[in-house]
Amino acid sequence: MTKQERAVRTRAAVLRSAAEIFDTDGFVSASLSAISQRAGVSNGALHFHFANKGALAEAIEKAAEQRLWRITGPAPDGSGGCEGCHDHGHGSRSEAGTGAGARAGGEGQGEGEGEVDLIQSLVETSHELFDALNSDVILRAGFTLGCEPSWSSLVDLHGQWRDWIDGTLRHAAKNGALAEGTEPEDVVTVVAASTVGFEALGRKDPSWLSRQRLTQFWKFMLPRLVPPGTGPQKGT
Repeated sequence: MTKQERAVRTRAAVLRSAAEIFDTDGFVSASLSAISQRAGVSNGALHFHFANKGALAEAIEKAAEQRLWRITGPAPDGSGGCEGCHDHGHGSRSEAGTGAGARAGGEGQGEGEGEVDLIQSLVETSHELFDALNSDVILRAGFTLGCEPSWSSLVDLHGQWRDWIDGTLRHAAKNGALAEGTEPEDVVTVVAASTVGFEALGRKDPSWLSRQRLTQFWKFMLPRLVPPGTGPQKGT
């Protein structure tokens, strides 16, 4: 293994260890010695890559921002971009947005076309996000750090997620995919607040981030969200 490869592995190990400790203990309680010990590296090796605990938190949030971008991509109306992802070479949908949200956003959709895809995209992307929160500690820690009163986040993952929902629903409304009398801003409030609430509750009880829990939510929401006989009917 070359020196460069070792450095890359050391940095990744430190970053993951920091994410695990931030996620469980919080920013204030986390110590650099505990992070280096969990990563299996010396304190000197940790400081070679990260000057302090704040630098670690910033790196985790930037990595989490990229991960969320890969799940959503931009909203179908072109909003919900990830400025930090452009800086890391993830500016295009083909490079960054590979989840359900990006796939729906990448399809040509004129008036009256793609309505089901837009709502299905919203459902599928929320499932992808929850799956990632369960399996990816760096993404999870990024959301956790965003709620830390003792840490001034440079990245707003909750806002990034809400903006994507907003762009998707406004585009759906423009294409006639929402039920009559349903205002997109009202749906944005409910969906964003509910999914973010599930994420917050899931920090202590993982069942809130389960596929079953999210499916129950969408089964309740969809009949109120889409015109009768349209939209996702199964697999929510």
